[in-house]
Amino acid sequence: MKTNYSRGRRDRQGSRKQVKGGNPPVAARTSGKKTLQLKKKSSVAGFKETLLRRKKPAKNEKPEEIRLNRFVANAGVCSRREADKYIAAGLVTVNNNVVTEMGVKVKVTDDIRFDGKKLNVEKKVYILLNKPKGVATTTEDPNADVTVLDLVKDACTERIYPVGRLDKNTTGILLLTNDGDMSDRLTHPSHRVKKIYQVTLDKPVTKNHILQIADGIELEDGPIAADMISYVDPSSKVDVGLEIHSGRNRIVRRIFEHLGYKIKKLDRVYFAGLTKKKLPRGKWRELSPREVQYLKMK
Repeated sequence: MKTNYSRGRRDRQGSRKQVKGGNPPVAARTSGKKTLQLKKKSSVAGFKETLLRRKKPAKNEKPEEIRLNRFVANAGVCSRREADKYIAAGLVTVNNNVVTEMGVKVKVTDDIRFDGKKLNVEKKVYILLNKPKGVATTTEDPNADVTVLDLVKDACTERIYPVGRLDKNTTGILLLTNDGDMSDRLTHPSHRVKKIYQVTLDKPVTKNHILQIADGIELEDGPIAADMISYVDPSSKVDVGLEIHSGRNRIVRRIFEHLGYKIKKLDRVYFAGLTKKKLPRGKWRELSPREVQYLKMK
């Protein structure tokens, strides 16, 4: 059975095009693999490169300086943007001095503490969780019965935190890490990180509303349009696949609520090239080195 869907995209001049026909994004669309072709190095060149890598720093070389918010993020406390808030609140000290100024640079040899606890740069950890319904995406919530951190408590000894968030009743893939730089890249709007959701509504979605979502609608916090939207099951039209890059709060739910629908199920099946393939609900796994490298290229 042929499935119709609408795709909304902007060309370099900013105009939006609608394309109809093809397979639904949730069932058939996958990210293209990026390959790099490297010229083979001669053994001499490889030997010289090894020597350069092993060269020890000069004795009088000063320790590398990095921004304080980056150091806090690399220590696994939070993302860099969240670190700025903690710094402004006076929770971070450098060599026993409270620092609230933005942009301050520190050395890795400095005594840096968060809320009185000494920080050290940790090994980077990347955990992918298939979040079940009823679990809060938060690091600290006294009112939550279960959080995503409870589900991954045995994954590592490092302190990790969610990249972005899924609301309590939304299921699907969620990345947790202590890599503040990666977290910032994957959540910043300028990087347009792709997410795909499968949505089950309380009634069939009309074709007109499919086209409206693809073309763009106006919400209370500004306009929003799907990058692609289609019926998952054209016969019932209550299941919809939606591709979007926006990270605005509850954006998928608000799109359909704006048009008079109630969401019965909301499942994120794709995030930044990662899927929940072979990952049962409520389970987690570590990212492979290849997956980590792919995310670092974004």
